[in-house]
Amino acid sequence: MEQSKAKYDVIISGGGLSGCLMALSLSDHKKSDGSLLSIAVIEANEHQSANVNQHTPLFDDRVLALSHGSAQYLQQVGVWSLLADKACAIKDIDISDRGHFGKSRLAAEEFSVDALGYVIDMALIGKALLQKLSEKSNVTWFSPDSIQTIEWQSQCVNVQLNSGKSLHAQLLLACDGANSVCRKQAGIDVEQSDYEQVALIANVCTEKAHLNKAFERFTEHGPIAMLPLPLISEQKTKQLGQGRCSLVWTMTPSQAQDIIALSDEAFALALEQAFGFWLGGVTHVGKRDVYPLVLLQAKQQVFHRMALIGNASHTIHPIAGQGFNLGLRDVAYMSELIANALSETTNSVTNEKEDIGSFDLLQQYQLTRTKDQQQVIQLTDSLVTLFASDLPPLVVGRNTGLKLFDNVPVLKKILVNKTMGY
Repeated sequence: MEQSKAKYDVIISGGGLSGCLMALSLSDHKKSDGSLLSIAVIEANEHQSANVNQHTPLFDDRVLALSHGSAQYLQQVGVWSLLADKACAIKDIDISDRGHFGKSRLAAEEFSVDALGYVIDMALIGKALLQKLSEKSNVTWFSPDSIQTIEWQSQCVNVQLNSGKSLHAQLLLACDGANSVCRKQAGIDVEQSDYEQVALIANVCTEKAHLNKAFERFTEHGPIAMLPLPLISEQKTKQLGQGRCSLVWTMTPSQAQDIIALSDEAFALALEQAFGFWLGGVTHVGKRDVYPLVLLQAKQQVFHRMALIGNASHTIHPIAGQGFNLGLRDVAYMSELIANALSETTNSVTNEKEDIGSFDLLQQYQLTRTKDQQQVIQLTDSLVTLFASDLPPLVVGRNTGLKLFDNVPVLKKILVNKTMGY
């Protein structure tokens, strides 16, 4: 077959976390003739070899909070064994409203799990995915390359690359992020709202050990999350402090400008004042980065022979650490739908297998994923609104709600199960 007219079963636009996970999730699916799905991955950055010690531009240095369900799925696709010893388990979560009485505590043992979730470097997940994908002969990378045009036909989708290559497939999966080329070419509109907030992110060390506890501390300027991280080494621990955490500090852009400009010592003092001394003093401050916070929702999840996955469909506020986990469930459900379609019995009239890019399959994806996405977006959006206000009725209401949440097991179980990915 000529490379300029390459045919695949699935084309994946984007080779970041969602794209790699999507490719890996589909890589063992078999067609009616027993052969594996052929998968093309298009990625603008140069594809790196799967050396876990090598830096790759596909993934940055932020950490991710993985839900319990997400870790289970990574185990299912064979990646978790490469990550388990590099992740830090979250066994407890402490939620509080600074200066007010409302508090809530969550413990893994309450829900009969070893951990409520895990914290791990994004780059480590990416490298583990690349390592597993390097073992898959049915996954072909087109990198560095990008989509120039897409032509949707009744039985296939044709993708023209900037390199001049042309790819054809039954199904196109858009895993190409918030600025998705696929979404834009399909003319899918988005609803977008600026929170007028940014997330200031840094790794910090503390006097006290975190003991696998995560903190969500609501302040008048925005929530502060302190997520437990593994300690680097015994020597570093003696030098820098007993605890190491990933800080996600939400604030206005103007506040961020002032705080980012502080010296490490002044920044540590500002953080101690806002967060408190739950982990003792802040003994070391790492590199600080700032990311704008925007809510983005695609008005539809699918197009003819195409579906949006992860950030191409939705980006949400990090207040409950649900962004990557929500995208992972997009991947898992699409993989399940395709597996089910491939396992359907042969049609006795047409003698053809189920079409993995069919209208029915894509509509099922849209209906199911939209429900989950809306639930999570409503949860995070309501938390942002509720805890951003200092109006006395809302302050009393949210603190009463925290107490109620802490003392009503049924309510706690429903909400925690959702954030755990179930």
